[in-house]
Amino acid sequence: MSSKSKPVLSSSIGKKLIMSLTGLFLCTFLVIHLIGNLQLFKSDDGYAFNNYAYFMTHFTPIKVVSYLLYASIIIHAVYAIVLTMNNRKARPIGYKQYDGQSNSKWNSRNMGILGTIILVFLATHLQNFWWKYHNDQVPYVEYRKDLSTGAITTYELQAADFTEYSVITDNGVEVTKARNLYKQVDFAFQNIGLVALYVIAMAALAFHLIHGFGSAFQTIGFNHKKYVPIIRFLGVWIFGIIIPIAFALMPLYFYFIK
Repeated sequence: MSSKSKPVLSSSIGKKLIMSLTGLFLCTFLVIHLIGNLQLFKSDDGYAFNNYAYFMTHFTPIKVVSYLLYASIIIHAVYAIVLTMNNRKARPIGYKQYDGQSNSKWNSRNMGILGTIILVFLATHLQNFWWKYHNDQVPYVEYRKDLSTGAITTYELQAADFTEYSVITDNGVEVTKARNLYKQVDFAFQNIGLVALYVIAMAALAFHLIHGFGSAFQTIGFNHKKYVPIIRFLGVWIFGIIIPIAFALMPLYFYFIK
């Protein structure tokens, strides 16, 4: 007598594997996104950041990766919800009566709450920046950069004076016209409520990654004792501390310093 085996990807292990792979892909994106967003700290009126924003939204390979990113966020969130519901069905007794609670860390028991905070943050982030940038709801700017000295002069543009992103050189001066996402960032981060949300979300991201990064490698079977200390170091110090703090500093910089 034979029975049909459950497909791997629909099993509990399969779902965890998909969550791990999508989670690690999102971690890779965090590094790239942080490197680009560090341009916000430059004292150039957004020249570097606005050029970076155009490149990230118009370079075809990056656009393809961005679609994979959106899909990964959705898949990661959906599978997290499914796994959480399945775990609750399999363990009807609450955590307070669960013998393993004392051996589990707070962030591992509350990944659902942390993930929900991050999802709210992502929706707010995309609405304030991604949506407005792609729907022509940000200001326009012209930069004139003296190629001999590197000095940059900034001019605000009216909608009638802007057609599309362009870079031309005229008599030793580089003239760049672009959507001014930098100014939108500056405007958005004058809202203390939005700044608070970003800081709280980055704290949630920190706890989420401290547990999730190492857990993902364990799920995919990459848990050799030789590499575990390196994975733990990356998960705690790089993804759990440095990256969230760097992202949190951006809204704080614009609200308190800029």
